[in-house]
Amino acid sequence: MRIRLTIDGQPADGTLNDSPAARDLAGLLPLTLKLEDFHGTERIGCPPRRLTTDGAPQPSAAKAGDLAYYAPWGNLAIFYQDGTAPLADLLILGHLDASVEQLAKAERITIEPAT
Repeated sequence: MRIRLTIDGQPADGTLNDSPAARDLAGLLPLTLKLEDFHGTERIGCPPRRLTTDGAPQPSAAKAGDLAYYAPWGNLAIFYQDGTAPLADLLILGHLDASVEQLAKAERITIEPAT
């Protein structure tokens, strides 16, 4: 599913994969999140409810630009640096077509379906 992003007022595009968690997130769109930095690798924000983890794919390490869901905390993560290792509780939901510089400084993001 193609998505439209507004990152601190600047437009960008992205794609959600076809996982159950990504489809669950799509059902919450449009969604605006306030973001904060986490470990110098990702920006995180909390959706209004937890996403499903049913049918989670095999773990894979996050890459810069990935949109992911960290199930134990119930937060979305936007990676601006590559993750260190695959984590079973980190579900990759898709990828954002934005520069790592833009993602690293993001304070507010709106995600909506692309038209």
